[in-house]
Amino acid sequence: MTMTPTVKAILANYESDNPGVKANLARILMQGRLGGTGKLVILPVDQGFEHGPARSFAVNAPAYDPHYHFQLAIDAGLSAYAAPLGMLEAGAGTFAGQIPTILKVNSSNSWATGVNQAVTGGVDDALRLGCSAIGFTIYPGADDVFDMMEEIKEMRAEAASVGIATVIWSYPRGGKLSKEGELALDVGAYAAHMAALLGAHIIKVKLPTSHVEQKDAAKSYEGQDFSSQASRVKHVVQSCFAGRRLVVFSGGAAKGSDAVYQDARDIRDGGGNGSIIGRNTFQRPRDEALAMLDKIVGIYKGEEA
Repeated sequence: MTMTPTVKAILANYESDNPGVKANLARILMQGRLGGTGKLVILPVDQGFEHGPARSFAVNAPAYDPHYHFQLAIDAGLSAYAAPLGMLEAGAGTFAGQIPTILKVNSSNSWATGVNQAVTGGVDDALRLGCSAIGFTIYPGADDVFDMMEEIKEMRAEAASVGIATVIWSYPRGGKLSKEGELALDVGAYAAHMAALLGAHIIKVKLPTSHVEQKDAAKSYEGQDFSSQASRVKHVVQSCFAGRRLVVFSGGAAKGSDAVYQDARDIRDGGGNGSIIGRNTFQRPRDEALAMLDKIVGIYKGEEA
């Protein structure tokens, strides 16, 4: 693997990290059709925990099989595949070494009343399965967020000690946040910054709206135009240490293909590092999913307007 100047420049931003962590980041950054560009498209399949199997997979029955997702990510030329412990274990042998994997180490479910997640995997599992990174969700705003921060602080240190990178899903929710505030520009940028401060190597957030939630932050946004989604992406990237940390954006709930492609264009134009897109691909028939991922990759490569 010959590393590109772009990837070398990205890795140089991780000044304290050991060669193992940098090697695993490089594996993700050099994988697939976007390898070497500094852009990423990651397939996450943790929705079975979050929403249940039927809500996640019934619309495309082959997706009940963990092998389906490994193969989809490989055939689409993606950067990595992220999933909880059981999903990765179910294909670990068959697909070993074919695509970097990210072990999602905490999860919730649709019946829980609290805004929190249980730890469902560990660094030892990630090491055993050959994963390049662990993935962990925090909910800034939730009453239990400080416990979650302490959990990922410990797991992040353990992962780094054995050369494994950390991805943090930072999703504002709970506490005094309104429903509109969960996707607010100021809140999203703040959540991304928290993930960076917690030591995330890759930060996953949702695309923000132009709404500003915090009264104390409103003045900071006066006189600036955040009407375009690309400008809002740019602000989130700026909040991730002025672009010194990789930031990817969630695909969110199922939506039309035109909206998915526009999101990718806006992420690209705003300087984001890419998409982590699940339901909008694996809930479509395989041929449609591959065509969609092909177009998204083309957008990030500058081949699609």
